[in-house]
Amino acid sequence: MKPFQFAPRILRDLRGYNRRKFTADLIAGIVVGIVALPLAIAFAIAASPGGDVQHTIGPVAGILTAIVAGVIISALGGSRVQIGGPTGAFIVIIYGVVAQFGLSGLLIATIMAGLFLVLLGVFRLGAIIKFIPYPIVVGFTSGIALTIFTTQVKDLFGLQIEGGVPAEFIDKWLCYFRHFQTFDPASTLVGLLSIMLIVLSPKVWRKLPGSLVAIVVTTALVYLTNRTGLTHIATIGDRFGQITASLPPITALDIDWASLFTDAQGRFTMNTINTLIPTALVIAVLGAIESLLSATVADGVTGDHHDSNQELVGQGIANIVAPFFGGIPATGAIARTMTNINNNAATCMAGIVHALVLLVIFLVAMPLASYIPMACLAGVLVVVSYNMSGWRTFSQLIHRPKSDVAVLLFTFALTVLFDLTVAIEVGLLLACLLFMRRMTETTHLSILTKEIDPNADAESDIHFHEEALVIPAGVEVYEINGPFFFGVANCFEEMTAEMQDHPAIRIIRMRKVPFIDSTGVHNLENLCLMSHQDGTQIILSGVQEKVRRVLEKSGFDRLIGSENICPDIHVALARAEALTALLPQTRAHGAE
Repeated sequence: MKPFQFAPRILRDLRGYNRRKFTADLIAGIVVGIVALPLAIAFAIAASPGGDVQHTIGPVAGILTAIVAGVIISALGGSRVQIGGPTGAFIVIIYGVVAQFGLSGLLIATIMAGLFLVLLGVFRLGAIIKFIPYPIVVGFTSGIALTIFTTQVKDLFGLQIEGGVPAEFIDKWLCYFRHFQTFDPASTLVGLLSIMLIVLSPKVWRKLPGSLVAIVVTTALVYLTNRTGLTHIATIGDRFGQITASLPPITALDIDWASLFTDAQGRFTMNTINTLIPTALVIAVLGAIESLLSATVADGVTGDHHDSNQELVGQGIANIVAPFFGGIPATGAIARTMTNINNNAATCMAGIVHALVLLVIFLVAMPLASYIPMACLAGVLVVVSYNMSGWRTFSQLIHRPKSDVAVLLFTFALTVLFDLTVAIEVGLLLACLLFMRRMTETTHLSILTKEIDPNADAESDIHFHEEALVIPAGVEVYEINGPFFFGVANCFEEMTAEMQDHPAIRIIRMRKVPFIDSTGVHNLENLCLMSHQDGTQIILSGVQEKVRRVLEKSGFDRLIGSENICPDIHVALARAEALTALLPQTRAHGAE
């Protein structure tokens, strides 16, 4: 395997860069920047449990993440059109981390996740992420969508809930039902109007994102109604106060780093880091899945080919740097990436332009965000959760094999009822167990004892159709058909342990064994030792080159004798016939 080479996309795209490409990138970047603005604000606010400063993220964090991570992902990633920033998939994780560990815990977990992503890319593990079973991806994506919708019910209907909303899914809904009589008709109308504008406005103004239209229209309406005193609808300013447009210094990451590695008595400890590692791994895995999925979808539309390992490195660097500016986890965003493609982006410079557009908006117009109604943002996220749910795909998977359905439902339920960390861990474990069960079912053990016409044409073990064989007296032939890994190896060991006869020669055909693991080698060794005690010689037949190398590295050839590892069944039978000729007549016929 070739070592990883750091090759950011920007180095390739700047070669031959011209005015035509710049114009295309400028137009695409402006449009994507406008699309990203309401989403960045909505995602950051939705991920904020609130309560005090240490548990409040606020809209500024979303914008800064889109700016900092957007530049880095576009410049240092491996995709030509990828747009990075905060996404809805992280809302549930961020909410849980901030509620438990505060902003400091989130920023540390994000940096750790960035390091994990860089390591995944450097060790060229980008392709492995693609092997995560599809039912798991659909299960936790749909679960996240339902959880996002659940978090927005309060703002969508303007419910008045004293003491905050519970964190658990079931408790949250019970709380909503108990307080539903406090719903605010005006907030509900604003939320429903926002949803309607997001859905319908693209049919009238194709170039304008529906979420931006909804924010502009509802903010203007709410500003007028709040000013005239007709009613008061909660806004971002009511919850987070006045929003300033100044860039935070790098020292915004106000963390006592020494306290991370010491306890109250000043002794060295890794408890805090160890507690955050599972969360950081989930952020890294989720970021890797979403970014590579987005890049793959983009390749299918553009005909381009992204570098998955470089993409992971770029994503990792973005998540390491963004927290120092008060940012939150970021990854590739499919919707914004597709908007970039649909507006004819030529190079990764379009993603950088999108970040610069957000920076200009942040510095010039960010104070106006205080007037955005919370019900409008709830409407934006309701649409996001609907699009994210993939309910059509979910319903199709329900009719697939039972094992896939089990993985899908378990992952979905665990995501909703517990958290994404548990869902991914249990989902992967269940998928692996079911996969091993399937692999075990594909491997068959059989005994060949029938003698066939000796004048028939002989054929090599590499052929997959049955050949004519003559099995001499005192010889038994066993065939392993399929991978010989630990699940099958244990079955094979049980089968051989029950053997009552002790032939002079036992041939193990392995022509259809594509690989063997340590357990398989160990069980073969046990079979040889057991057979040796019974006076039976083991001969292997048709061992494939990869399997033979594994056996030789383990020293199995010295145990059995290299002359007893034969290239095909005919050589093995000839070897068996030669050995039986040297044995006493009674032994050759299998007598005890």
